[in-house]
Amino acid sequence: MRMNLRPCVWVLAAAVVIGITGGATRAAASTSSQDHAQTQDYSKNKNYKVGMRDGKDDKAHNKDHSRKRKFEKDDDQKAYESGYQQGHH
Repeated sequence: MRMNLRPCVWVLAAAVVIGITGGATRAAASTSSQDHAQTQDYSKNKNYKVGMRDGKDDKAHNKDHSRKRKFEKDDDQKAYESGYQQGHH
């Protein structure tokens, strides 16, 4: 009893193409959201200013991120880190 495998091959090929295309679309979408997060303006954020001050102080005393601060909100942590990086460099 011989089976015709040609329809199965086409279905498998279509599934692979759809999977690759969907994965590429999701990867492109996540990259654009990361770009947005990196370009966010934190300059008016209080934690950004604290980070900037800490970064400048560490640079003046030749230290490498001596203060480890914890924040309740991720956005506050990102603002602090952004300010620290700006102040330290």
